[in-house]
Amino acid sequence: MSTGTMATLAGEADSHDPIAALRAIAKLRREIDRVEAVAVRRARNSNASWQFIALTLGVSKQAVHKKYGRS
Repeated sequence: MSTGTMATLAGEADSHDPIAALRAIAKLRREIDRVEAVAVRRARNSNASWQFIALTLGVSKQAVHKKYGRS
């Protein structure tokens, strides 16, 4: 998804139509989750620590490792 599409969805999330806003928010969440996963993978491939990634995302090390660490 392009940045322009994300901007469009962000605009739609502010819609006066609550159903349209909720649909846009759901799409944004899915896209943000996808982009975050790619960024975490890239950071790990660049030898960033789980602690650094967690600090950058504003979550605990345990949370980020649970979500993206290999089992």
